[in-house]
Amino acid sequence: MKLTAFQFKLLCILISILLISAGVYFYTAKDTSLPQMTVQEKKARFKALIIPAVDEVYDDLMSQYNNVATSLKSGNNTDKIAKLKVEYKAKSDTELLRKLKPHPKSIAIAQAAMESSWATSRFFREAYNIFGVWSFDEDEPRIAALKKRGDKTIWVKEYSSVKESVSDYYRTIARNDAYKEFRILKMKTDDPFALVKKLDRYSEKGAEYGHELAAIIKFNKFHQLK
Repeated sequence: MKLTAFQFKLLCILISILLISAGVYFYTAKDTSLPQMTVQEKKARFKALIIPAVDEVYDDLMSQYNNVATSLKSGNNTDKIAKLKVEYKAKSDTELLRKLKPHPKSIAIAQAAMESSWATSRFFREAYNIFGVWSFDEDEPRIAALKKRGDKTIWVKEYSSVKESVSDYYRTIARNDAYKEFRILKMKTDDPFALVKKLDRYSEKGAEYGHELAAIIKFNKFHQLK
C-alpha cells in the first residue's frame, strides 16, 4: 500500500520521536537508580564488588609492611625508607611501621558498606567513591555533592576503580593525624570491635559511628573474613 504524503510525514515524525526517546534514555540510564533488589541481592552485589579489591590492597600493603620491617632490622634500603617517611609523614621507624601496617579488612568492608550504602550511593555509582572521601583540590578528578553546606559546595574525589578508592582510603587512615590513636592500638590488636572505637573522628556521628561499624561487622560476620 502506497503512503500518502501526509501519512509518510506522520510516520517520519513518529520515528523521530522514538529515536529521540531512545537517545534520552541511553544518556540518562547510567544515572538512574539501581533496579529493585532484595537485601540479600544488594549485599551479594556489594561483596562481589568490594571484597576482592580490599583483599588485593590489604595483601599489597601487608607485603610492603613486612618488607620495610625486615629492612629496618637489617639496615638495608635506607633510601627507600627515607622516602617512605616523607611520603607518610613519619618521624621515626616506629611511626612509619604504624602507618604502613594495614588495619583489619573487616573494618574497611564495614566502612565501605556504611559510607556507600552497600555500593548503591551516587558517589559510588558515579565516582567509585566508596568511603565518602572529600576533595579539596580543584585539579583532581571529583564530583559535587547535591547538597551544600550553607553556600559552600562539597566535593568528593572521583576514582578510576574500586581498588583505587580502597587504596586511597587506607592511605588516608595511615596519614591523617585524626587516626593516630587508632594506628597505635592497631599495633597491639587486630580486634575490629576494639579498633572501631578509635574511628570516632571519621564521622560527625562521633562515638556512635564506632558502635554502628561494630554492629555491621558482627551481624554480617565480616570479622570471620580472612
